[in-house]
Amino acid sequence: MRLDRFIARQTEQSQQTARLLITTGRVQVDDQVVRDAQQAVDRFATVRLDDRLLQQHTPLHFMLHKPHGYLSATCDPLHPTVMELLAEPLRQQLHLAGRLDRSTTGLLILTNDGLWSRRLTEPGQRIPKVYLVGTAEPIAAHAAECFAQGIHLAREGVDTSPAQLQLLGPCQARLTIHEGRHHQVKRMFHAVGNRVTSLHRESMGIIELDPTLHPGQYRALTPREIACVPVAGSRLV
Repeated sequence: MRLDRFIARQTEQSQQTARLLITTGRVQVDDQVVRDAQQAVDRFATVRLDDRLLQQHTPLHFMLHKPHGYLSATCDPLHPTVMELLAEPLRQQLHLAGRLDRSTTGLLILTNDGLWSRRLTEPGQRIPKVYLVGTAEPIAAHAAECFAQGIHLAREGVDTSPAQLQLLGPCQARLTIHEGRHHQVKRMFHAVGNRVTSLHRESMGIIELDPTLHPGQYRALTPREIACVPVAGSRLV
């Protein structure tokens, strides 16, 4: 809905008066003064006229322990989706902040806060994502050095950012990356002559998968976990 129509409906003012209120800087959307009467407003926006709250957006942030076999999608005709694991009232409100492949398990973030989720997943923020990786073959001795230098991804024509590989066993490692490109971890291991057989995301930034959550379970993020996502223009340190 256009902002002027929204203001007119919520205040019983005419649209002409609503446009005047907007252009004179008396309306805020998500704590920002908006002077464009045609700006779109959805049900997730917080809107104020002077000190009067017309609509409040209640931010929701959850972590889910994603099980194997579930798609990171809202719906699919063939496979179950992670949304089916949520309580019915939440399914229409939340979106995914960073997807996982159907075979990948672990930490998945869901929210209705678009700005927050963009900051969490924006590659420029360099928020570390940590994965536990199982491989088909023993991990090559030079893999850690290759990952630290960056792996060239031909499809995008770019090199990955330096990644940290910690060997835990012949066919198991903990990998920290700072992007989230399509099938990135699998493609990185393919580049060093190996194949990923299991992949589990343990954390994003300081947000770690709660060890008390069984696959398919979820909980709200704590205030500290929510606040760890950097504001626009800053980086997580």
